[in-house]
Amino acid sequence: MLSPETMRTFVLTLALAVGLGSCDLLHQAAQLNPIPTESEVVSGLKEALKNGVSGGTDLLAKPGAFLNNNLIKILFPPEVADVEKRLRAIGLGSEVDRAVTALNSGAEKAMEKAKPIFVDAITGMSITDAMNVLKGGNGAATNFLRNSTSDALRAAFKPVIQEALNSVGATRYWNDLFTAYNKIPLVKPVTTDLGAYVTEKAMFALFTEIEKEENAIRANPAKRTTDILKKVFNYADLRG
Repeated sequence: MLSPETMRTFVLTLALAVGLGSCDLLHQAAQLNPIPTESEVVSGLKEALKNGVSGGTDLLAKPGAFLNNNLIKILFPPEVADVEKRLRAIGLGSEVDRAVTALNSGAEKAMEKAKPIFVDAITGMSITDAMNVLKGGNGAATNFLRNSTSDALRAAFKPVIQEALNSVGATRYWNDLFTAYNKIPLVKPVTTDLGAYVTEKAMFALFTEIEKEENAIRANPAKRTTDILKKVFNYADLRG
């Protein structure tokens, strides 16, 4: 049987060994997942957002990106949904289809104009913004971008959308359709700001794509293709 003194020595030795092992494990963890500096957090999140913006705009700028995707396809505004039915009923279905195609083509053509607007906003991200985004989880970076740029983006984006709509004849198709519609006896005349409507739809689709890209980087380590992205988002994983 061990003496009390021997038992105390054994317990102290065991505790010391466990403590040193724990410190060693913590040291190893720190080496494997180093804590990023504030400047690294800012750089990493800016890179993630720029990747998301680039991926989102490039995807939506492809011909057919809107028209062939039922989740983002731009249709007639809800307030004039019954107008489409009436126009098709009187033989103007092909004009309706042509107008819808033009709406979506206009949004696609405008996407390439959006990228520099977002990049300018991302460049201005502060340390406080970045730390809040890092802690915010899925969609936090996109929400930062949406909240900080929507007004300026809308003001800059709408003329581009309008120009794109004009270039593919969307405005003319729209005016032709509703000029014909407004001549139908007993109908309420329709007036809709087509440029504003398509702008809002295009912005919604773009932010949706950016959020997908952001969340993919957060969820999938394989998407972290640079050292700074790995360091920042691996650290975010540990905090979560």
